[in-house]
Amino acid sequence: MSTLAARALLAVVFWPSLFFFWFLGPFVFFLLSTTSSEVCPRLETRAEFLDAANGTLPMLVLQNLIYAVPIVCLVFWNRLLPDPARTNRIVTCIKLFAVAAVLGALWEYGSSLVCDGYGQPFFSPVWQITGYLPIANLAVNIPLYILVFSLGRTFSMREDDPASDAVDPEENAS
Repeated sequence: MSTLAARALLAVVFWPSLFFFWFLGPFVFFLLSTTSSEVCPRLETRAEFLDAANGTLPMLVLQNLIYAVPIVCLVFWNRLLPDPARTNRIVTCIKLFAVAAVLGALWEYGSSLVCDGYGQPFFSPVWQITGYLPIANLAVNIPLYILVFSLGRTFSMREDDPASDAVDPEENAS
């Protein structure tokens, strides 16, 4: 398989996963992974809250695996076209992604623990602080999104000069 074809295949995976998973996915996964408002009033004991919160863990793992698809594409692109400057930027993306994944998981897990709204003191008030994690997550995700988008754009662009491939119409006329 040629390098250009491999790059095109990665672009076909990268761009839809970036837009659908990273921009639309958080809303869908948040709704699926947290304990729903219909379930919360029925939870009465600490064990029930823990079971409900622990039930979100498989969804959180799946969510982070799906979110990793654009990062994996960047790693493969970098293997096809190695560049030390891009490699450093990809390592930065991986670090930011890891921080964002941890913050997101803590937020979603914590929101499952404090969903009752009835002030039942089942868990430490520290879990209520997880309500502020979306702000921290946003502070990490904005540079991550910009960096991943710019790297994806760089990798999916042709490196050869398309103008040199074009045939001059005056040369064909003679």
